Amino acid sequence: MPKRVITGTVIKKAGDKTATVLVERKVLHPRYHKTVKRFKKYLIHDEKNEINVGDMVSAIECRPLSKSKSFRLLEITKRGEV
Repeated sequence: MPKRVITGTVIKKAGDKTATVLVERKVLHPRYHKTVKRFKKYLIHDEKNEINVGDMVSAIECRPLSKSKSFRLLEITKRGEV
């Protein structure tokens, strides 16, 4: 089975080697047929501690690293404003 890749914005540095990423997706509302935003937060593993708040990152699914962490950093697509 292929690994999932998520893309989102880093909203929080949560401890050592961990970051919280907010993933936004757009779906069509079933009744009103209008595009609405849906959000979900994921914890990702950052081995080198190189991402900061505001960065756009891609993460790939991996084995569970903790109770709630199952993604690791794949690449930093865009650096945030410092």
